Amino acid sequence: MLKLRPNCEACDRDLPPESPEAMICTFECTFCSTCAEERFDGVCPGCGGNLVARPIRPPGMLKKYPASTKRVLNTHE
Repeated sequence: MLKLRPNCEACDRDLPPESPEAMICTFECTFCSTCAEERFDGVCPGCGGNLVARPIRPPGMLKKYPASTKRVLNTHE
């Protein structure tokens, strides 16, 4: 089950569960599309994997399986 982290790990932009701007890697590192494309060229700075659009969990499933509220922020140079 994806955690659906609430923010971009690079710029701390809010990324609610329904955001089409959220991008993730296979380890669930989470970035906004701007950071993913412009800063990291589509490659996760943590693992080197590709960044893809995060799936959007349907509202009914969010009630049963809520998104994470834990914010993660890392310095990515």
